[in-house]
Amino acid sequence: MRLRRLLIANRGEIAVRVIRACRELGIESVAVYSAADAQALHVKLADRAYAIGPAPASESYLDIGKIIDVARRAEADAVHPGYGFLAENDAFADACAKAGVIFVGPPANVIARMGSKLAARDMMQRAGVPVVPGARPADQTDAGVRAAALQVGTPMLIKPSEGGGGKGMHIVRDLAMLDEAIASSRREAEAAFGDGTLYIERLVERPRHIEFQVMADRHGNVLHLFERECSVQRRHQKVIEETPSPALTPRLRQAMGDAAVAAARAAGYENAGTIEFLLEGDGDEARFYFLEMNTRLQVEHPITEEVVGVDLVHAQLAVAAGERLPWTQAALSQRGHAIECRVYAEDPRRDFLPQAGRLLAYREPRGPGLRVDSGVRELDEVTVHYDPLLAKMVARGESREQAIGRAIAALRQFVVLGIQTNVPLLLRVLHHPRFLAGEVDTRFLDAELPALFPRDAAQDERLLRAASAAAAWYTAAPRARSSVATAATTVPDPWESLGWRA
Repeated sequence: MRLRRLLIANRGEIAVRVIRACRELGIESVAVYSAADAQALHVKLADRAYAIGPAPASESYLDIGKIIDVARRAEADAVHPGYGFLAENDAFADACAKAGVIFVGPPANVIARMGSKLAARDMMQRAGVPVVPGARPADQTDAGVRAAALQVGTPMLIKPSEGGGGKGMHIVRDLAMLDEAIASSRREAEAAFGDGTLYIERLVERPRHIEFQVMADRHGNVLHLFERECSVQRRHQKVIEETPSPALTPRLRQAMGDAAVAAARAAGYENAGTIEFLLEGDGDEARFYFLEMNTRLQVEHPITEEVVGVDLVHAQLAVAAGERLPWTQAALSQRGHAIECRVYAEDPRRDFLPQAGRLLAYREPRGPGLRVDSGVRELDEVTVHYDPLLAKMVARGESREQAIGRAIAALRQFVVLGIQTNVPLLLRVLHHPRFLAGEVDTRFLDAELPALFPRDAAQDERLLRAASAAAAWYTAAPRARSSVATAATTVPDPWESLGWRA
């Protein structure tokens, strides 16, 4: 069948990304929005838009009943969940199926199966995919979990079966801290996910985080679109991603790709997904372990598109409509290098405190090899109700060195005034000798942060001067700044005289 009308059950840059794919494919787009997003970019770009409730996500973007009601009223053929919110919610996928609306993603039972770390771990072991050594205690009392932990030994990781994002995870290096870690993990897991089931894994010290993009259709075709290096992260949240990974040899890439396809087949997967691995060691002798499967499109999918030369959202919609995958494994290859920098509305100097306020100035960089996926415009109001991601800046080059150079040059041109962003931190990471050498691991950013971001009073003063100039400019010339186009073409830049370049 051909999709005629698609509802995007999300907001921000991913909603904009899907809406643009709809335009290219001649599919009518339907947006939903909370009260806080009434003037948002995705609302303005969509063919239709429906209000779904107050600003809190629990009363709008997470309300399955409201979104299904809009899908019915709009007579949508399908729903694209984006990422976050309801994207990995099996109840939402099931509700779509019951309403006769195609869910652009895997079936509900697959989401449920892969959403349980324990069930996913058992499935991978049966499929021959390597998993981190550990224990799944059948006895879920504190005493039972403790006995299993003693079998694994230190250092270990206490992990909740459900959820993600590092919530409820605790490292134990000293057995004297074991009981406290078990109690904390269970309490946090029950609060965050409603399930206090725990399991134990051996702690893999200083691993890399490597993920493989997979795609599958309902005709039995499963393939991978190579890897993404996601080791630059803080508190288990990715900050910079790149592909290809500087750590993978051709032989290791082949082995991990084969394992990713085997994992997707074992899950009975359909549509776009990601198999995440931990990588321990170097070269062909390195060992990799299955970490989890993300049953959705990833935030960092653009770098795969740039290097492999595909459109993953187009493919998602085609597979959802019942078509076969448009590629074969043999036809896919990597060319060049791509780096994604996530631009967040947060202040790295204040423990990454989320920022809110008006974007007095917002100028995205442009140039060869650059792509910016964003969901905001100049003068938009940024709230604290949702994820602080403003944009994803992707730099592509024929080599890793060229991609890094382009990313650095682009970030220096990325102007955001009115709120603090993490752009200065991104620049410092890209200049770091370990990053330049490709020698990073999942603890890199946490370990290097004090050196990357010492208190810089001079820089603070420059930022305050630039922000003050922009605020005065905005107040004095509201009519001249009534549109992004006018601001970008006819109004002089107050920060240029200050020499400010984020």
